[in-house]
Amino acid sequence: MPVFLTIETTCDETAAALVTDQLEVLASVVASQDQLHQQYGGVVPEIASRAHVERILPVIHETVQRAGISLADIDAVAVAYTPGLAGSLLVGVTAAKTLALALGKPLIGINHLQAHIYACRMAAGKDVFPCVGLVISGGHTCLYRCRDPLDFELLGTTIDDAAGEAFDKVAVMLGLPYPGGPSIQRAAEKGNPHKYAFPRALLDDPNTLDFSFSGLKTAVRYAITGPGRHDPSQVKLSDQEVADLAASFQEAVVDCLVGKSFRALEITGFSRLCVGGGVAANKRLRTRLEEEAARRSVELVIAPLKLCTDNAVMGAIAVEKWKAGLFDNLYLDAEPGVVRRPSPVGSG
Repeated sequence: MPVFLTIETTCDETAAALVTDQLEVLASVVASQDQLHQQYGGVVPEIASRAHVERILPVIHETVQRAGISLADIDAVAVAYTPGLAGSLLVGVTAAKTLALALGKPLIGINHLQAHIYACRMAAGKDVFPCVGLVISGGHTCLYRCRDPLDFELLGTTIDDAAGEAFDKVAVMLGLPYPGGPSIQRAAEKGNPHKYAFPRALLDDPNTLDFSFSGLKTAVRYAITGPGRHDPSQVKLSDQEVADLAASFQEAVVDCLVGKSFRALEITGFSRLCVGGGVAANKRLRTRLEEEAARRSVELVIAPLKLCTDNAVMGAIAVEKWKAGLFDNLYLDAEPGVVRRPSPVGSG
Protein backbone atom coordinates (compact mmCIF):
# COMPACT_ATOMS: atom_id res chain seq x y z
CA MET A 1 0.00 0.00 0.00
CA PRO A 2 1.71 3.24 -1.14
CA VAL A 3 2.36 5.81 1.60
CA PHE A 4 2.63 9.54 0.94
CA LEU A 5 4.43 12.13 3.05
CA THR A 6 2.65 15.46 2.62
CA ILE A 7 4.14 18.80 3.69
CA GLU A 8 2.33 22.11 4.22
CA THR A 9 4.11 25.45 4.87
CA THR A 10 2.13 27.94 2.79
CA CYS A 11 1.54 30.49 5.55
CA ASP A 12 1.94 30.18 9.33
CA GLU A 13 1.36 26.51 10.08
CA THR A 14 4.13 23.97 9.72
CA ALA A 15 2.43 20.64 9.02
CA ALA A 16 3.17 17.13 7.82
CA ALA A 17 1.04 14.03 7.40
CA LEU A 18 1.36 10.46 6.23
CA VAL A 19 -1.54 9.06 4.20
CA THR A 20 -2.06 5.93 2.15
CA ASP A 21 -3.41 5.59 -1.37
CA GLN A 22 -6.69 4.52 0.31
CA LEU A 23 -6.78 7.93 2.03
CA GLU A 24 -6.11 6.46 5.45
CA VAL A 25 -4.36 9.00 7.68
CA LEU A 26 -1.47 7.32 9.48
CA ALA A 27 -0.32 10.46 11.30
CA SER A 28 -0.73 14.23 11.21
CA VAL A 29 1.19 16.98 13.00
CA VAL A 30 0.56 20.74 12.89
CA ALA A 31 2.76 23.35 14.59
CA SER A 32 0.85 26.64 14.85
CA GLN A 33 2.49 30.07 14.94
CA ASP A 34 -0.47 32.02 16.37
CA GLN A 35 1.46 33.16 19.44
CA LEU A 36 4.35 34.46 17.33
CA HIS A 37 2.10 36.75 15.30
CA GLN A 38 -0.41 37.74 17.98
CA GLN A 39 1.28 41.00 18.98
CA TYR A 40 1.20 42.17 15.35
CA GLY A 41 -2.47 41.40 14.70
CA GLY A 42 -1.61 39.37 11.59
CA VAL A 43 0.98 37.13 9.99
CA VAL A 44 4.46 38.65 9.55
CA PRO A 45 6.00 36.82 6.55
CA GLU A 46 9.62 36.98 7.75
CA ILE A 47 8.71 35.63 11.19
CA ALA A 48 6.63 32.89 9.56
CA SER A 49 9.42 31.69 7.27
CA ARG A 50 11.99 31.64 10.09
CA ALA A 51 9.62 29.62 12.26
CA HIS A 52 9.14 27.12 9.44
CA VAL A 53 12.91 26.66 9.17
CA GLU A 54 13.07 25.84 12.89
CA ARG A 55 10.07 23.50 12.89
CA ILE A 56 9.99 21.65 9.57
CA LEU A 57 12.37 18.84 10.45
CA PRO A 58 10.98 18.22 13.97
CA VAL A 59 7.44 18.16 12.55
CA ILE A 60 8.37 15.63 9.86
CA HIS A 61 10.27 13.53 12.40
CA GLU A 62 7.33 13.50 14.81
CA THR A 63 4.91 12.56 12.02
CA VAL A 64 7.00 9.59 10.99
CA GLN A 65 7.38 8.50 14.61
CA ARG A 66 3.63 8.69 15.25
CA ALA A 67 2.95 6.57 12.18
CA GLY A 68 5.37 3.93 13.39
CA ILE A 69 7.23 3.75 10.07
CA SER A 70 10.54 4.99 8.70
CA LEU A 71 11.31 7.42 5.90
CA ALA A 72 12.37 4.44 3.80
CA ASP A 73 8.75 3.23 3.85
CA ILE A 74 7.51 6.37 2.07
CA ASP A 75 6.57 5.97 -1.60
CA ALA A 76 6.27 9.65 -2.55
CA VAL A 77 6.83 13.12 -1.12
CA ALA A 78 4.18 15.79 -1.71
CA VAL A 79 4.35 19.49 -0.90
CA ALA A 80 2.15 22.56 -1.27
CA TYR A 81 4.09 24.85 -3.60
CA THR A 82 1.39 27.39 -4.53
CA PRO A 83 -0.10 29.82 -3.58
CA GLY A 84 1.20 31.27 -0.32
CA LEU A 85 3.92 33.37 1.29
CA ALA A 86 7.15 33.13 -0.71
CA GLY A 87 9.50 32.48 2.20
CA SER A 88 7.15 30.00 3.84
CA LEU A 89 6.63 28.05 0.62
CA LEU A 90 10.36 27.86 -0.02
CA VAL A 91 10.97 26.08 3.28
CA GLY A 92 8.48 23.32 2.51
CA VAL A 93 9.48 22.94 -1.14
CA THR A 94 13.17 22.76 -0.26
CA ALA A 95 12.53 20.14 2.42
CA ALA A 96 10.36 18.07 0.08
CA LYS A 97 12.83 18.16 -2.80
CA THR A 98 15.70 17.24 -0.48
CA LEU A 99 13.80 14.26 0.90
CA ALA A 100 12.68 13.12 -2.54
CA LEU A 101 16.26 13.26 -3.82
CA ALA A 102 17.77 11.59 -0.76
CA LEU A 103 15.17 8.82 -0.68
CA GLY A 104 14.94 8.38 -4.44
CA LYS A 105 11.17 8.89 -4.31
CA PRO A 106 8.77 10.75 -6.64
CA LEU A 107 7.95 14.39 -5.92
CA ILE A 108 4.41 15.74 -6.20
CA GLY A 109 3.55 19.44 -6.12
CA ILE A 110 0.20 20.43 -4.59
CA ASN A 111 -2.00 23.46 -5.14
CA HIS A 112 -2.90 24.65 -1.65
CA LEU A 113 -6.36 25.92 -2.63
CA GLN A 114 -7.36 22.70 -4.38
CA ALA A 115 -6.17 20.85 -1.28
CA HIS A 116 -8.59 22.86 0.89
CA ILE A 117 -11.48 21.49 -1.17
CA TYR A 118 -9.97 18.00 -1.01
CA ALA A 119 -10.26 18.27 2.78
CA CYS A 120 -14.01 17.91 2.13
CA ARG A 121 -13.31 14.69 0.22
CA MET A 122 -11.30 13.39 3.17
CA ALA A 123 -14.09 14.29 5.61
CA ALA A 124 -16.91 12.88 3.48
CA GLY A 125 -15.24 9.52 2.96
CA LYS A 126 -16.63 9.46 -0.57
CA ASP A 127 -16.24 11.21 -3.89
CA VAL A 128 -17.53 14.81 -3.71
CA PHE A 129 -16.85 15.82 -7.31
CA PRO A 130 -18.19 17.55 -9.32
CA CYS A 131 -19.01 20.44 -7.01
CA VAL A 132 -18.75 24.15 -6.47
CA GLY A 133 -15.78 24.75 -4.20
CA LEU A 134 -15.57 27.72 -1.83
CA VAL A 135 -12.14 28.39 -0.30
CA ILE A 136 -12.15 31.05 2.43
CA SER A 137 -9.01 31.83 4.39
CA GLY A 138 -6.77 34.62 5.58
CA GLY A 139 -5.24 34.99 2.14
CA HIS A 140 -7.89 33.77 -0.29
CA THR A 141 -11.59 33.91 -1.00
CA CYS A 142 -12.33 31.91 -4.15
CA LEU A 143 -15.18 30.10 -5.86
CA TYR A 144 -14.37 27.22 -8.20
CA ARG A 145 -16.16 24.98 -10.64
CA CYS A 146 -14.58 21.65 -9.60
CA ARG A 147 -15.23 19.07 -12.29
CA ASP A 148 -12.95 16.53 -10.60
CA PRO A 149 -10.23 16.63 -7.92
CA LEU A 150 -7.68 18.16 -10.31
CA ASP A 151 -9.86 20.15 -12.75
CA PHE A 152 -10.66 23.49 -11.10
CA GLU A 153 -12.00 26.55 -12.93
CA LEU A 154 -11.98 29.85 -11.07
CA LEU A 155 -15.41 31.47 -11.04
CA GLY A 156 -14.81 34.34 -8.64
CA THR A 157 -12.27 35.71 -6.20
CA THR A 158 -11.76 38.69 -3.94
CA ILE A 159 -10.76 41.94 -5.63
CA ASP A 160 -9.17 43.25 -2.43
CA ASP A 161 -9.09 41.76 1.09
CA ALA A 162 -9.74 38.08 1.65
CA ALA A 163 -12.49 37.27 4.14
CA GLY A 164 -10.05 36.06 6.78
CA GLU A 165 -7.87 39.12 6.30
CA ALA A 166 -10.90 41.34 6.87
CA PHE A 167 -11.69 39.46 10.09
CA ASP A 168 -8.14 40.03 11.33
CA LYS A 169 -8.14 43.75 10.48
CA VAL A 170 -11.56 44.41 11.99
CA ALA A 171 -10.54 42.53 15.14
CA VAL A 172 -7.64 44.98 15.55
CA MET A 173 -10.07 47.91 15.23
CA LEU A 174 -12.27 46.38 17.91
CA GLY A 175 -9.36 45.68 20.24
CA LEU A 176 -9.82 41.90 19.93
CA PRO A 177 -6.91 39.43 19.91
CA TYR A 178 -5.42 37.64 16.90
CA PRO A 179 -6.52 35.48 15.16
CA GLY A 180 -9.47 37.69 14.33
CA GLY A 181 -11.92 35.04 13.17
CA PRO A 182 -12.42 33.27 16.50
CA SER A 183 -12.28 36.56 18.42
CA ILE A 184 -15.01 38.20 16.35
CA GLN A 185 -17.12 35.05 16.49
CA ARG A 186 -16.99 35.03 20.29
CA ALA A 187 -17.80 38.73 20.55
CA ALA A 188 -20.63 38.43 18.01
CA GLU A 189 -22.45 35.85 20.10
CA LYS A 190 -23.64 38.64 22.41
CA GLY A 191 -24.26 41.19 19.66
CA ASN A 192 -27.08 42.32 17.40
CA PRO A 193 -26.24 41.42 13.77
CA HIS A 194 -28.69 44.05 12.51
CA LYS A 195 -27.44 46.95 14.63
CA TYR A 196 -25.27 48.35 11.84
CA ALA A 197 -26.28 48.37 8.17
CA PHE A 198 -22.88 47.45 6.73
CA PRO A 199 -22.47 47.08 2.94
CA ARG A 200 -22.56 43.79 1.05
CA ALA A 201 -20.37 44.76 -1.88
CA LEU A 202 -21.09 43.01 -5.21
CA LEU A 203 -23.65 40.72 -3.59
CA ASP A 204 -26.47 41.80 -5.88
CA ASP A 205 -24.36 42.18 -9.03
CA PRO A 206 -25.53 39.37 -11.38
CA ASN A 207 -22.50 39.82 -13.65
CA THR A 208 -19.79 38.73 -11.24
CA LEU A 209 -19.02 36.12 -8.61
CA ASP A 210 -16.18 38.22 -7.22
CA PHE A 211 -16.03 39.36 -3.61
CA SER A 212 -14.98 42.66 -2.04
CA PHE A 213 -14.45 43.23 1.69
CA SER A 214 -12.34 46.39 1.76
CA GLY A 215 -15.34 48.72 1.78
CA LEU A 216 -16.93 46.70 4.57
CA LYS A 217 -13.76 47.06 6.61
CA THR A 218 -13.81 50.83 6.04
CA ALA A 219 -17.48 50.99 7.04
CA VAL A 220 -16.62 49.36 10.37
CA ARG A 221 -13.87 51.93 10.92
CA TYR A 222 -16.30 54.80 10.27
CA ALA A 223 -18.88 53.22 12.57
CA ILE A 224 -16.27 53.31 15.32
CA THR A 225 -14.72 56.73 14.71
CA GLY A 226 -17.08 58.66 12.47
CA PRO A 227 -15.95 59.63 8.93
CA GLY A 228 -12.43 60.90 8.61
CA ARG A 229 -9.31 61.00 10.60
CA HIS A 230 -9.45 59.23 13.91
CA ASP A 231 -7.63 56.08 14.97
CA PRO A 232 -10.11 53.37 16.12
CA SER A 233 -7.71 52.40 18.90
CA GLN A 234 -8.28 55.82 20.47
CA VAL A 235 -12.05 55.26 20.73
CA LYS A 236 -13.35 53.62 23.88
CA LEU A 237 -16.07 51.11 23.01
CA SER A 238 -18.34 49.39 25.48
CA ASP A 239 -18.50 45.60 25.49
CA GLN A 240 -21.96 45.79 23.91
CA GLU A 241 -20.77 48.12 21.15
CA VAL A 242 -17.93 45.71 20.36
CA ALA A 243 -20.39 42.81 20.30
CA ASP A 244 -22.83 44.66 18.00
CA LEU A 245 -20.09 45.77 15.63
CA ALA A 246 -18.63 42.24 15.52
CA ALA A 247 -22.03 40.65 14.91
CA SER A 248 -22.99 43.14 12.19
CA PHE A 249 -19.63 42.78 10.44
CA GLN A 250 -19.76 38.98 10.64
CA GLU A 251 -23.30 38.92 9.24
CA ALA A 252 -22.25 41.05 6.26
CA VAL A 253 -19.37 38.73 5.43
CA VAL A 254 -21.58 35.66 5.80
CA ASP A 255 -24.26 37.16 3.56
CA CYS A 256 -21.71 37.69 0.79
CA LEU A 257 -20.18 34.23 1.09
CA VAL A 258 -23.52 32.43 1.18
CA GLY A 259 -25.12 34.51 -1.55
CA LYS A 260 -22.27 34.14 -4.03
CA SER A 261 -21.85 30.42 -3.33
CA PHE A 262 -25.44 29.56 -4.14
CA ARG A 263 -25.34 31.83 -7.16
CA ALA A 264 -22.36 29.76 -8.37
CA LEU A 265 -24.42 26.60 -7.94
CA GLU A 266 -27.16 28.09 -10.11
CA ILE A 267 -24.64 29.01 -12.82
CA THR A 268 -22.86 25.65 -12.87
CA GLY A 269 -25.94 23.52 -12.45
CA PHE A 270 -24.14 21.53 -9.74
CA SER A 271 -26.01 20.35 -6.67
CA ARG A 272 -23.07 20.01 -4.27
CA LEU A 273 -21.16 22.73 -2.42
CA CYS A 274 -17.82 21.99 -0.74
CA VAL A 275 -16.35 24.55 1.66
CA GLY A 276 -12.84 24.68 3.10
CA GLY A 277 -10.33 27.11 4.59
CA GLY A 278 -9.92 28.71 8.00
CA VAL A 279 -13.00 30.94 7.76
CA ALA A 280 -15.11 27.81 7.16
CA ALA A 281 -14.73 27.19 10.91
CA ASN A 282 -17.03 30.16 11.61
CA LYS A 283 -20.18 28.93 13.38
CA ARG A 284 -22.53 31.54 11.92
CA LEU A 285 -21.34 30.78 8.40
CA ARG A 286 -21.78 27.05 8.86
CA THR A 287 -25.30 27.54 10.21
CA ARG A 288 -26.33 29.80 7.35
CA LEU A 289 -24.87 27.46 4.74
CA GLU A 290 -26.69 24.50 6.29
CA GLU A 291 -29.99 26.38 6.35
CA GLU A 292 -29.69 27.51 2.74
CA ALA A 293 -28.55 24.10 1.53
CA ALA A 294 -31.55 22.46 3.20
CA ARG A 295 -33.90 25.04 1.69
CA ARG A 296 -32.53 24.46 -1.81
CA SER A 297 -31.99 20.67 -1.51
CA VAL A 298 -28.27 21.10 -2.09
CA GLU A 299 -25.67 18.70 -0.71
CA LEU A 300 -23.30 20.61 1.55
CA VAL A 301 -19.89 19.32 2.58
CA ILE A 302 -17.89 21.53 4.95
CA ALA A 303 -14.44 20.51 6.12
CA PRO A 304 -14.41 19.57 9.83
CA LEU A 305 -12.85 22.13 12.14
CA LYS A 306 -9.50 20.34 12.36
CA LEU A 307 -9.20 20.37 8.55
CA CYS A 308 -10.35 23.98 8.03
CA THR A 309 -7.13 25.67 9.08
CA ASP A 310 -3.96 24.77 7.19
CA ASN A 311 -2.94 21.15 7.64
CA ALA A 312 -1.15 18.44 5.70
CA VAL A 313 -3.98 15.87 5.67
CA MET A 314 -5.59 17.80 2.84
CA GLY A 315 -2.35 17.17 0.96
CA ALA A 316 -3.82 13.72 0.32
CA ILE A 317 -4.88 15.24 -3.00
CA ALA A 318 -1.40 14.01 -4.00
CA VAL A 319 -2.97 10.55 -4.26
CA GLU A 320 -5.09 11.83 -7.16
CA LYS A 321 -2.00 13.15 -8.93
CA TRP A 322 -0.20 9.86 -8.27
CA LYS A 323 -3.04 7.91 -9.88
CA ALA A 324 -2.99 10.27 -12.86
CA GLY A 325 0.78 9.91 -13.25
CA LEU A 326 1.36 13.61 -12.58
CA PHE A 327 4.77 14.01 -10.96
CA ASP A 328 7.22 16.88 -10.61
CA ASN A 329 10.97 17.08 -10.92
CA LEU A 330 13.57 18.86 -8.83
CA TYR A 331 12.97 22.07 -10.75
CA LEU A 332 9.72 22.48 -8.84
CA ASP A 333 9.77 25.95 -7.33
CA ALA A 334 7.65 27.91 -4.89
CA GLU A 335 4.99 29.97 -6.66
CA PRO A 336 3.54 32.55 -4.26
CA GLY A 337 1.03 33.27 -6.98
CA VAL A 338 -1.82 35.58 -7.69
CA VAL A 339 -5.14 33.83 -8.22
CA ARG A 340 -5.95 34.19 -11.92
CA ARG A 341 -8.93 36.31 -12.85
CA PRO A 342 -12.12 34.37 -13.59
CA SER A 343 -13.91 34.11 -16.90
CA PRO A 344 -17.16 36.07 -17.30
CA VAL A 345 -20.03 34.68 -15.27
CA GLY A 346 -21.85 31.92 -17.10
CA SER A 347 -19.05 31.16 -19.55
CA GLY A 348 -17.93 27.59 -20.08
